[in-house]
Amino acid sequence: MNFNNPYQSYSHQSIWAGIKNSFKEGSNLSKLIYINLAVFLLVKIAAVVVFLFGLAPTEGNFVLNWLILPADTSELIYRPWTVFTYMFLHEGFFHILFNMLYLYWFGQIFLNFLDQKKLLSIYLLGGLTGASIFVLAFNIFPVFQESLPFAVALGASASVMAVVFATVSYSPNYIVNLVFIGPVKLKYIALVFILIDIIQLPQGNAGGHLAHLGGAFYGWLFISQLRKGKDISSGFNQMMDTVFSWFKSNKKMKVTHKKARTTDDKTYNKQKKQRQEDLNEILEKISKSGYDSLSKEEKEILFKSSKDE
Repeated sequence: MNFNNPYQSYSHQSIWAGIKNSFKEGSNLSKLIYINLAVFLLVKIAAVVVFLFGLAPTEGNFVLNWLILPADTSELIYRPWTVFTYMFLHEGFFHILFNMLYLYWFGQIFLNFLDQKKLLSIYLLGGLTGASIFVLAFNIFPVFQESLPFAVALGASASVMAVVFATVSYSPNYIVNLVFIGPVKLKYIALVFILIDIIQLPQGNAGGHLAHLGGAFYGWLFISQLRKGKDISSGFNQMMDTVFSWFKSNKKMKVTHKKARTTDDKTYNKQKKQRQEDLNEILEKISKSGYDSLSKEEKEILFKSSKDE
């Protein structure tokens, strides 16, 4: 007697197809959240397998240990990929829950002003900066010498802090409504984050707090340089574009013909400079009065600029 339900298989396929389509069609923000969730589940499943089969019980979760970032450079040199993998790892449910909530909230605000490619590069480079600060601190400061052989880092917090502080630096007076508190400017929320990390340095998890500060520093640095017309992530973005192109399926080449530029180089450069000056004025206005203070024309200029990046 067969009790198999033909609709059950169809339902599972539909759910999986929906997830794949959502990932493929979603923004970089949603993709980052999906990846974090997927890695979290895979690590937890690996822990169950280790437990059930009694594999290396003294080693803990071998998958987690293989992806976690060690502070000791003598170990790091044999696991260089961990400077990337650590920023997608989470140990507990609340750890990933709050990181993903902060990433979603501030990522949504970020995408009101800047494009998805910048969001991805800030997440990754912020995480790398946090990793660098973590490793350097544990190998430089005497207070960490005893714990150096055992110190490890994991979590998206440094990357999330980079997104948070990039958003705050871009529009510090942007107002959000907090439950039980009411309207608050982003710069005050960022100040609380920084103070918590600094105050808690001697209290425990010093490596995590140092990584947070490293990520926050990169987020601030990126926007401060962007205001000067410098995208310090451009080289990294080109490298990532090359890497991603390796995994894309080859499609038939489509030939298009663009209209020739009708202006000479001098006129073109003058117009480009004027556009950058207009954009800088808009950014300055946002930092002083917030996004809502922009006129319709200024919002259109900002939107077009982000699309051109």
